[in-house]
Amino acid sequence: MEDYIIIAILAVIVGLIVFYIYRSKKKGNKCIGCPYSSSCQKHGGCSACDKSGTPR
Repeated sequence: MEDYIIIAILAVIVGLIVFYIYRSKKKGNKCIGCPYSSSCQKHGGCSACDKSGTPR
């Protein structure tokens, strides 16, 4: 019984993560973790990030 509860909790967490990513992509965010991603003019990443994708 405990295994089912743990699996259900993990499934809910993964589902919420997938929903967050889907919603962010639907809004047009290219770099999900960057606060400036919706105003990005580049196709490869946002202007606040360097080429590796990490914020400056």
